[in-house]
Amino acid sequence: MERNSVCSDRTLIVSYSYSGHTHRLAQALQAMTGGDRCEIYPWQPYPAAFPELLRQVKREIETQHHPRLLPVRRTPRGYSVLLVGTPNWCGTIAPPLASWLYRNDLSGKVILPFCSHCGGVSGDLRRDIQALCPRADVLTPLSILEDCGQPEPLLRQWLAQAGIPLARTGAPANET
Repeated sequence: MERNSVCSDRTLIVSYSYSGHTHRLAQALQAMTGGDRCEIYPWQPYPAAFPELLRQVKREIETQHHPRLLPVRRTPRGYSVLLVGTPNWCGTIAPPLASWLYRNDLSGKVILPFCSHCGGVSGDLRRDIQALCPRADVLTPLSILEDCGQPEPLLRQWLAQAGIPLARTGAPANET
């Protein structure tokens, strides 16, 4: 169930990005909300060649593999609202974000998922995140086509529907 407002809640924007598009969405969300940002990266980078990447991703998704991640300084403790971003890989969350969600206790947190995609298979991002975070309140996800042009109006509308206020100053907060 969508909450009416999360105005007083601290926001953390967590993203994994293979091509950089999801991180750019996270940067735009940070500028809009004034929240803190955390980029996650797998310990072992993914292959650059698409056929190898696709084979590895399919295998990881099928086996529910949670890859090891590089350390990050920010944790979700102290934040009540998380905007989590991922590319849409094979209709679901990219394994690095799934790994981060799985390894963090997000009980009682509000999670707003967003994903970037190239027009491939759409899945149920909300269901997939809820399965990893059963004690969190997962709200309606936003899916943005990578070549949509200027995504800011879509991001603003999504934030407004979730009750996330826009920052007054426009100055981004900290990134880790």
